[in-house]
Amino acid sequence: MDVFRIALANLRFPATPEESARLAEEAIAQASAERAGIICFPECYVPGYRAVGKYVPPRDPAFLERAWSTIAAAAAKASVAVVLGTERVVDGALLATALVINPDGTLAGFQDKVQIDPSEEITYSPGCGRRIFQTGGLTFGVAICHEGWRYPETVRWAARRGAHIVFHPQFHEAEPGSYAPSSFADPANSFHEKAVLCRAAENTCYFATVNYASAGSPTTSAIAQPDGTLLSYQPYGKEGLLIADIDIAAATGLLAARCKYT
Repeated sequence: MDVFRIALANLRFPATPEESARLAEEAIAQASAERAGIICFPECYVPGYRAVGKYVPPRDPAFLERAWSTIAAAAAKASVAVVLGTERVVDGALLATALVINPDGTLAGFQDKVQIDPSEEITYSPGCGRRIFQTGGLTFGVAICHEGWRYPETVRWAARRGAHIVFHPQFHEAEPGSYAPSSFADPANSFHEKAVLCRAAENTCYFATVNYASAGSPTTSAIAQPDGTLLSYQPYGKEGLLIADIDIAAATGLLAARCKYT
């Protein structure tokens, strides 16, 4: 086995933007202590996802720059790569994005959210383009929330370009009267966690989804294996890191490569 250890930061929603950066630093240090090579955070974790009922201060590019610098320094100190769910302002537009930070603290770049949920259109603007990233022997892509749930093409794009794993930062909290699962991919639950298994199986790659920790959460953080089976998942609503070893050699991308478009 060609093993690579990953960490998913299943953390509580930050009370303030400053807390989001502090909790990210702490999680990176913990991932290093657990000997993980990379850690992924939920969607827009810094400064916090702008959802109904969540107070997040107005966009602040200066704060974001400071937070990214602080978190990059934490990554370098820990020698851990980071997939940071965050936001950024480009030509006056607010984008949901993921900032990828190398283990030496340098910035590898952004994967912006291209497919915006209709409910987000008053808050976020769509980005454009997709990217592949690498850390050590691990090649990976990023599909953010709605993209991974509803647009399988975003995952296949990465798998066809050599991604062993696609990270899936998301935000998904309970709504009044919604079903509260206790086991992963419960048939009584919504389609979302079944999609996690499908994204892996249809591309012969790993798929790692990471949500916030919240009471009654309808989805949790989890890792699906290239054959579409579940590797591990975080107990619902429980804050902490989900740590797992993945076998890079098992992520062949075979089924993604065999897809014919004509």
